[in-house]
Amino acid sequence: MIKHIGIWCCFLCFSGVALAQSTDIIRLEYTQIPENSNGIKTTRYRVLGNFPIALGPEKYVITGLEYNFLDIDVSRTFPFDFSELEQLHIIDFNLGYITRWNENWRFIGIVTPRLASNFVNGIESNDFLLNATAVFLKTKNDTDKPFRLFAGITFNSASGLPIPLPLISYRRRFHRNWSFNIGVPRMNLEYHLNDQHSFEIGALLDGYFVNAQNDILLPDGAIGANISLSAVLGNIGYRYRVTEEISFYGFFGHTIIQSGLLRDDKRKNVFVLNEDQNIYFRVGFRVGIF
Repeated sequence: MIKHIGIWCCFLCFSGVALAQSTDIIRLEYTQIPENSNGIKTTRYRVLGNFPIALGPEKYVITGLEYNFLDIDVSRTFPFDFSELEQLHIIDFNLGYITRWNENWRFIGIVTPRLASNFVNGIESNDFLLNATAVFLKTKNDTDKPFRLFAGITFNSASGLPIPLPLISYRRRFHRNWSFNIGVPRMNLEYHLNDQHSFEIGALLDGYFVNAQNDILLPDGAIGANISLSAVLGNIGYRYRVTEEISFYGFFGHTIIQSGLLRDDKRKNVFVLNEDQNIYFRVGFRVGIF
């Protein structure tokens, strides 16, 4: 059962909150980007749980929920009232299907309705987004150099591109003490000191896209209808594995590229909130397959 839960969870976050790969069954996470020279501090709390329902041999329906709360503190003055953007909420409802396609490959299909808003007026129609992913997975664990490969397409309504996009990732344990992951949105190199302690260096894409209720009138007459963040992050980290599936972790890093924006109802950039690079740190607990 744990094996099949983990197969499903490999793909949730491609249509989820952040653009980060996940092999999670359960995750509790805290992330902070301290105040930078632009006077903005961001804290994110993340809770995730996914649950399988067996339909038959090698067939599962998966249901799950992920909640992200973003708390944004500002010490600078904007040419508009920022107070309604200080707390943002992202809620994903995950529904997926797993089946064995043939001897070597499994098929995973995912639909993820999302609510992303500051919720100052309750729930409105513009708070709803819909994401979907379809992928094929191949794994080989009974070898000295185990690997995992998946490839498929994903549609993310928050990306601004109204077309399915390719998705691919390859992970391999190429040495007793070393493994790597190549793909989008995450790449890393990990050193396994032993079965419990490991260290890694890597980079990943992250971000969010949230509806701003009560549209924001800017001095030039433009209207801000959404707030978004896109970032490329570099990090180093440590992981302590209680078991192969259960671990605690901590990461420290720096934003390589960061773009916080207000966008209008056609997703055109209308105001730059923050483009300053900054350090960040992240700690958490997870139950997963890898």
